[in-house]
Amino acid sequence: MRTLQHYIEGGWRDSIAHLDDVAPATNRVIARVPRGGVAEVDAAVVAATRAFPAWSALPAEKRAEYCDAIAAGIAARAEELAALESLDTGKPVALARIMDVPRAVANFRFFAGAVRHAATDCHEMPGALNYTLRRPLGVVGLITPWNLPLYLLTWKAAPALAAGNTVVCKPSELTPLTASALAEIVHEAELPPGVFNLVHGLGGEAGQSLVEHPDVRAISFTGGTATGARVAATAAPQFKKLSLELGGKNPTVVFADCDFDAAVEGAVQAAFRNQGQICLCGSRLLVEASLQDRFIAAFTARARALQIGDPAADVTQLGALVSHAHRDKVEGYLRLAREEGGKVVGGERPSLPPPFDAGAFLSPAIVTGLAPDCRTVQEEIFGPVVSVHAFRNDDEAIALANNVCYGLSASVWTRDLARAHRVAAALEVGMVWVNTWLLRDLRVPFGGTKASGVGREGGFRSLDFFTEERNVCIKF
Repeated sequence: MRTLQHYIEGGWRDSIAHLDDVAPATNRVIARVPRGGVAEVDAAVVAATRAFPAWSALPAEKRAEYCDAIAAGIAARAEELAALESLDTGKPVALARIMDVPRAVANFRFFAGAVRHAATDCHEMPGALNYTLRRPLGVVGLITPWNLPLYLLTWKAAPALAAGNTVVCKPSELTPLTASALAEIVHEAELPPGVFNLVHGLGGEAGQSLVEHPDVRAISFTGGTATGARVAATAAPQFKKLSLELGGKNPTVVFADCDFDAAVEGAVQAAFRNQGQICLCGSRLLVEASLQDRFIAAFTARARALQIGDPAADVTQLGALVSHAHRDKVEGYLRLAREEGGKVVGGERPSLPPPFDAGAFLSPAIVTGLAPDCRTVQEEIFGPVVSVHAFRNDDEAIALANNVCYGLSASVWTRDLARAHRVAAALEVGMVWVNTWLLRDLRVPFGGTKASGVGREGGFRSLDFFTEERNVCIKF
């Protein structure tokens, strides 16, 4: 049992009220989390405001050195951070080792390099020269979710800090451990007090206070679409810059000419990695009708073979869902799927030895026989659940893929390169993978269309978001 603290103006602050941090794999309380609110957010914003002039005035090279130091600190504590992430989220520690922690290191190293090589525009015109400056915004609020806590916090903090902003971070109250560890690493890197601040608490209290605060110039939010709408409604009247990375109901489109084994493995990973709790997961599996029976048989066998159990065991491939409440929600959708006429294979609570018999575990669920417009297919479930649908030709595949309110990502599996280009261009999403899934280059735009969000992150787009352009025109 540990008691966490806020990190404000370079120091640790206690809280009067606390929340329980529960390990989802055992249902045991593992930490007491500060329940911050208006007072703590205000103190953090005041500290960040005070620190901004000196931090923003530092040369980009110096800020990059700080980011490199944070990356080195994360790398030095990699095994500890992977264990904390697994304990807090229920994900397998093996996954945290290869995905969450390396990506956190990469985020800070990447944006350290990016600001070292940033350039500005210059436009000549008759009798004058225009050039464009980019200046940091000031204090920015970073609100991050529970599914990839360290991964996504560093994805926002690294470009914000490298660009010269000061930050107030509000991580999910469900998974606070690695956020607190990151604050320790920042402290050890000796960032000036107030540059990086961390306030724990509930979204409706600490998060809302951060979005409402008049001295916060921008909000970068990753989370559910409904919450994102509330963030936008609060921030828009104050004309804050907004980046909203929201939900998804992503299609995995499998054509009959695919590399069969690669497509099966890719579709299983897309559906069930991190227990299906990634916004990019392929929760709708669209298969060409001539291949459907064979593909679904292989897909089901592979999914049922995934090892479920102790997240700390290296052999575990599926851990616990983030909470019992979230498992209840996912199971509610499985009941709905049956009511809507679907057949569900899997989706059981596995039989595990103590203490994991008390955990929020759920086996992969494969749903067939549903109409494409029913709620189970249309609404984001965010768990180890995939629905299966057949299509007869390219046009039908595209229509099915686009038939949701979300537009985050898709993956397409085919050996026909012309078809791959044609289908990818027609999909109403922000990102398309062809013959792969979740292969990420940090330079490319990340984000979605429709109800999946507003804006793009990644590469210079992140630096653009965390800065304002100022054009200067010099008349000769």
